[in-house]
Amino acid sequence: MTVVERREIALVDLLDRLLAGGVVISGDLTLRIADVDLVRIDLNALISSVNEQVPSPWMELE
Repeated sequence: MTVVERREIALVDLLDRLLAGGVVISGDLTLRIADVDLVRIDLNALISSVNEQVPSPWMELE
């Protein structure tokens, strides 16, 4: 095993790294019976943390 393979990262550290840079999730799901599409779900999401450089898209309630 190399040093990289033995390296362990805590789940909290992984989430912190992902949210700091942002994560894009994209996917399609289609439920089909006998070649008839019954349900189609499209997912497009951007997940990132909010800070001074990336403000919240919603107004703050005071």
